Amino acid sequence: MAEIGKDIARAKELLEQGELVAIPTETVYGLAGNALDLNAILKIFKVKNRPHFDPLIVHVGSLDQARDLVESIPAKAEKLAQLFWPGPLTLLLKRKSVIPDLITSGMDTVGIRCPDHQLTQSLLQSLAFPLAAPSANPFGYVSPTSAAHVNDQLGPQLDYILDGGECRVGLESTIIGFENDKPIIYRLGGFSVELIEKTIGSVSIQLNTSSNPKAPGQLKSHYSPSKKVVIGNLTELVKEHASKKFGIIAFSERIEGIASDQQRVLSPNGSLDEAAQHLFAALRELDKRKIEIILAEPVPDIGIGKAINDRLNRASAE
Repeated sequence: MAEIGKDIARAKELLEQGELVAIPTETVYGLAGNALDLNAILKIFKVKNRPHFDPLIVHVGSLDQARDLVESIPAKAEKLAQLFWPGPLTLLLKRKSVIPDLITSGMDTVGIRCPDHQLTQSLLQSLAFPLAAPSANPFGYVSPTSAAHVNDQLGPQLDYILDGGECRVGLESTIIGFENDKPIIYRLGGFSVELIEKTIGSVSIQLNTSSNPKAPGQLKSHYSPSKKVVIGNLTELVKEHASKKFGIIAFSERIEGIASDQQRVLSPNGSLDEAAQHLFAALRELDKRKIEIILAEPVPDIGIGKAINDRLNRASAE
């Protein structure tokens, strides 16, 4: 298994040698490699078993570092970055030729973000290159929100996991692009649509579910445990699946008459932020249990709740 620690110098050394390191962010843990090194990028795809048509996000330490990688930054993108970077927001921008085709799946845009985590910020500031860093898990599976989650699945293939504790946000970043200066959200995530619209005006939402995504995390089936996930009214689902051994993911209230070890309540206080932080861990925990099916309920479809419901829907897709 991988070595786990907080040694930024160790992580830096491995990355400079072209190796991969798992890094913490406020959203989920990333599988990081030199974004300008084709061999390192190929290793990311191989370790994740990720199809090459699914592009990667590039992580930078600052807006100035991002400027070196893209042709231009539209005014609305600049405003968002100035206000909310570091943070769970990815900007889809026209790339410079320094960004390898493999990063973008051949497209002329690249997703760039500045992660809000002290350890990873320190690491990025110490490097002479940006980091490509998709979530540190096998392709399509539930994203990791702790170092232990990464070690469980990718540990044998990694030398080092930089341990930054449990991820604060727990869902991937929101991805926003710009066509003719019109903002388009391609992936719902840890940054709310409402806050984006409050900052730059109305946006359109295009959540692709095809096998040719414009941005990461757009495939119909994604973030999925090995157990089947069914979404709906929990009281009705429990009756419908009474003959099966099931686990439950509830938003804020337990289901009476069901053993506590079969249930995961995302936020007893009804906090959508807390629910987002705990969603992927709940899916992982139930997936390890001897059950046949996971029953889940949607959360209120506002703010980050939209992204939680998006992840649940993709986890439940066939």
